[in-house]
Amino acid sequence: METTLIILKPDAVQRGLMGAIISRFEQKGLQIVGAKLTQISPQLAATHYESHKGKPFYDGLVKFMTSSPVLVLAVRGIGAITIARGMMGATFGSKAAPGTIRGDFGVSNSFNLIHGSDSPEAAERELRLFFAAGEVIGWPRHGDAWVYDHSGGKPE
Repeated sequence: METTLIILKPDAVQRGLMGAIISRFEQKGLQIVGAKLTQISPQLAATHYESHKGKPFYDGLVKFMTSSPVLVLAVRGIGAITIARGMMGATFGSKAAPGTIRGDFGVSNSFNLIHGSDSPEAAERELRLFFAAGEVIGWPRHGDAWVYDHSGGKPE
């Protein structure tokens, strides 16, 4: 099982898309194990996006991410990082395929609705930035027997 960070960005929150986006993850079979509506501080945005510091879009990105509340999620499942990133679609809504979150809900080449960790290492780092100890809660879902095939002795 992997746990990944998902951020529903200010444009998703302001457009009232939180429920529709969360539903997609749950319908796919991923488990929401943490959720928090929060206002990102400039310091937290700078830390989160430190790998982009110095790039032309960095200042605008920090300003955008601190402009309105965001919904941060901890999402868990087998292959959750790859699955979530596939569901998100290409970075820009204008280029994202229909059926993806960005492809269905976005057209902007600036506002792109959602962030998802791109690796297990990034997920671990990012989850620690947004969730304190005890805020990500693992809990057994009885429906997982219908999400993952357990016939071989382990879920797949």
